Amino acid sequence: MRVESVDPIRPDPSVIDRAAACLEAGGLVAFPTETVYGLGADATRRDAIAALFRAKGRPSTNPLITHVSDVGRARDLVGAWPVEAAALARRFWPGPLTLVLPRGTEIIDAVTAGLPTMAIRVPDHPVARALLRAFPRPIAAPSANPSTRISPTTADHVAGALAQIEGVLLDGGATPVGIESTVVSLVNEPTLLRPGSIAAGEIEAVIGPIRRRVGPVDPNRPAPAPGMTSRHYAPSARLHLFRTGEAFEVRSAVEAAAARGTVTGALLRSPLEAPFEQVVPMPADAAAYARQLYASLHALDTAGVQEAWVESVPESDEWEAVRDRLRRASTR
Repeated sequence: MRVESVDPIRPDPSVIDRAAACLEAGGLVAFPTETVYGLGADATRRDAIAALFRAKGRPSTNPLITHVSDVGRARDLVGAWPVEAAALARRFWPGPLTLVLPRGTEIIDAVTAGLPTMAIRVPDHPVARALLRAFPRPIAAPSANPSTRISPTTADHVAGALAQIEGVLLDGGATPVGIESTVVSLVNEPTLLRPGSIAAGEIEAVIGPIRRRVGPVDPNRPAPAPGMTSRHYAPSARLHLFRTGEAFEVRSAVEAAAARGTVTGALLRSPLEAPFEQVVPMPADAAAYARQLYASLHALDTAGVQEAWVESVPESDEWEAVRDRLRRASTR
């Protein structure tokens, strides 16, 4: 990818225009959002969306999130705009919230995995917003990484994973949130499909109680929203989740792995004496942990770690999104 550096606060219009021209030609553009870096394509072009799926190795049953510049554009694209959508958009857009709504006619089937619904959001990052204003059509953008692997929070993560892909990479520095958006379906009963930095309680404070979807999705059928497969956000290293206080068990397991010649590592919130070859200390605050999580997993892979032990996080609502990402990343 051709890397273009861009000021994350005041992006140069000429750089943005070159990225928009790449999209106009049916190309791919990786760009920062407040959550993670996205890999964008024109959501109305079959050839562009097909190229995006190929670049990621993404199954056609996994729909994409459509990104738009403002609430008015979102209302134009969807097939229905319930009062709950209006209330959530007023409170959280632009921001890390994706709404699943009945689809309109402008978005092609491949973006929605053929479903009668679509996932849509208005991102809150100056570079993403500038690109969406410069490009006249909606941009479909999953995370800019190979399917099921760790999401990128820096341009270096993108370049390392998608170096052979033709397109433009807008380097706007590290993303401030660090994990993907909260996804809420407003089709029938409001339902949390994917936790994110906007907690379920914050959603409920606006529209009242919401359901939680439980259980894995069928990999052979279209998923209701992106990021719902059992294995996702995963490093090359095999992850083992453990509870705080299981130091003896972890130490024994690490010693056994080391004896086999396995390169070991850990993400730890508290001290633990074990013969790890790579240890990444993690924050005690949920938002800071989320912001650092993917960069830490990338660091384990860069160090060649083959097995890593990850200390569990609290069970409170503010940690729900982190728990979800760790669970999916550790699924084999």
